[in-house]
Amino acid sequence: MKDIFLKSITAIALLLLAGCNDEFLDRNPIDKITNATYWNTESDLAVYNNSLYNIARNDWKIPIMMGHTEGFDSHFGNIWSIDELSDNMAPREPRHNFFQQIRAGKYNVPSSPDWFGYQGWDFVRAINVGLVNYDRAKVSPAVKDKYVAEARLFRGWFYADKVQKYGDVPYVEKELTVESEELYAARTPRAEAMQKVLEDLNFASQKLPDSWGDGNAPGRINRWGALLVKARVCLYEGTFNKYHAAGDSKMWLEEAAKAAAELMDTGPYRIYNTGKPKSDYNAYHRVLDLAGNSEVIYWRKYKTGVINNHVQQYFSYTGGATKSLVEDYLCTDGLPITLSPLYKGDETVESTFENRDPRLRQTILHPEDTGLYKYHLADGRAYPMLEGMPGGGFKTTTGYHIIKHYNADDMIGKAYNTGESPAITLRLGEALLIYAEAAAELGTISQADLDKTINKLRDRVGMPHLLLSKVPVDPRYTKDGISPIIAEIRRERRIELFMEGQRYADLIRWKQGKKLELPSMGVRWNDAAKKRFAGTTMKSDIDPVSGKEYIAVYKGTDYEIPVFDEKKHYLWPIPLNTLAQNPKIKQNPGWE
Repeated sequence: MKDIFLKSITAIALLLLAGCNDEFLDRNPIDKITNATYWNTESDLAVYNNSLYNIARNDWKIPIMMGHTEGFDSHFGNIWSIDELSDNMAPREPRHNFFQQIRAGKYNVPSSPDWFGYQGWDFVRAINVGLVNYDRAKVSPAVKDKYVAEARLFRGWFYADKVQKYGDVPYVEKELTVESEELYAARTPRAEAMQKVLEDLNFASQKLPDSWGDGNAPGRINRWGALLVKARVCLYEGTFNKYHAAGDSKMWLEEAAKAAAELMDTGPYRIYNTGKPKSDYNAYHRVLDLAGNSEVIYWRKYKTGVINNHVQQYFSYTGGATKSLVEDYLCTDGLPITLSPLYKGDETVESTFENRDPRLRQTILHPEDTGLYKYHLADGRAYPMLEGMPGGGFKTTTGYHIIKHYNADDMIGKAYNTGESPAITLRLGEALLIYAEAAAELGTISQADLDKTINKLRDRVGMPHLLLSKVPVDPRYTKDGISPIIAEIRRERRIELFMEGQRYADLIRWKQGKKLELPSMGVRWNDAAKKRFAGTTMKSDIDPVSGKEYIAVYKGTDYEIPVFDEKKHYLWPIPLNTLAQNPKIKQNPGWE
């Protein structure tokens, strides 16, 4: 792996040389690798594309193939933290103010590109440099196409992310120089840019190999991974266009369903299920090595001495899961808590878990499981612990400690910043959810569709099947303007993909930003809780729905009253320095 990195640095140097026009560089040194002499073998193409993987490791700059940015930045630049932008988690850590600002609608136009934002254009340049030169290699068209497909997958994926955040984008598909007029051009309209994205993803999902022969160690993204990326992007665009009345939705939803179906029906992956419903859901999210896992299509590996992270040490920065998330888990009869006679209420933390979907206890820490998970480092404390309570250990803002990705063994006996917790970038479970949602949005969903998607995920945890003839009607979602079946598929998606970086994007594409105006709350705040959590600095408030008192995470802070402006907050603002450099870019509506 070190070898690959060093060779990739050479390739990046070539990338820089490719943009120079000095006469001296037109001469080919006989003892050095140059752009003019480099592109010959398959190895040359592979090593160059290794540099694309290396550039993309900076997840807060290029947030597509999300993992955990190495070094100190991994405390925020990781896939697990992205849910902090949404109603799933409630951070209060000052170093995570960015997430709190977006979540509360208190974000201002930045002077320069912010986390996960309007940057990473050097990645596009690197991709386009490769695409200009791959044809020079003395290899068969099939071999060349593998690497072209890899580069085009990254380009399409990158631009899809930028479109989702900014709408129109400066789409570039050729190598630029400092004199290129494209540097000062207006943004390409969203619909036009997304057609180019689709072309890239179609090529990638057709030309990438089914396997690179790396045994999912992991290595390179294969054709099945490209199909999932395509399905994810197409579902976003299809639903965004539908709910925002922004353009064609049918074609995009059909493409999403088609890509997901091909992956599900002909791919080699299967839902991870060992017949242990009380542990299978989170078991593979908590291991250090995912090689050979039946469900994981692509993952980011970290290893001491090569690439490390410290996401586990800063696990509590997320604040904890919200009351909103916890209430979305069904009861064991398959009914929501608003309809099920099995629901025991939330007067205590423990009662919240009774008769609930097993994924709840595999996502949120049950007090009885502190020993099982060695939480926190088996320190013997009684959890949950709220912010401000005396003593060490991890604290939470909500009372709902997250356990889904927690692995104490990645900290015990290890020095700071030597963590090896992997990140799952692509897994089959998401494809199942995409297919179900696309079919429901198209109005074609059948019981057979549910059985091969939603119900496979429920089978893993021993939950009752979702029946098309008996879809529950949860009163909490009747005002969303969607059918009960779509509401249930959205609920399943929120539960299954919690802390995998999808929730914020989902709310945006569904035009459900107003859900971010609901206050972030935690555990029930009654007399017993006040005694149990003595010393906490967290405040409480009355839940506007139930009329009961709960922890109010942002009470007394700048984020106490969140806002979501429908005219501006569905897109992010363009940084001021970008506007100054190119006035033709123009600011997004509402941010002027």
